[in-house]
Amino acid sequence: MNAEDAESALADEELVACHRAPLGEIKEVREACLAADIPVLIERDDACCGAGGGCGCGPKLQLVSRPQDAARIAAVVRSRWREMARREGTLADDHPALAEPADGDPPCPACGTVAPLAGGACADCGLQLA
Repeated sequence: MNAEDAESALADEELVACHRAPLGEIKEVREACLAADIPVLIERDDACCGAGGGCGCGPKLQLVSRPQDAARIAAVVRSRWREMARREGTLADDHPALAEPADGDPPCPACGTVAPLAGGACADCGLQLA
């Protein structure tokens, strides 16, 4: 899938924001999603400054998609994170956060606990994940 295909697929769809990041990262995530046949678009997010701007922060961008694709996008982002952690060597190879998630709950990226979230946070260490 390419950007034009995604734009056509999403033309008449209700879209939700699924990921927020700086320009370079959001483009990489978009390309990864398109490669996985997930239609996504990049839009400007004015949440910080409102429509008038003026606070001095850089522009924020968001990836938007159909609501039903949010879980697939989250899986792409998690996979990219695991690959970056492996490449950078920031975690030991046997750290639970680097394991590919089995069916069910993925491991917490901070402590490796595999359990349902409690109020959107890891049930063990409290890292806010959703």
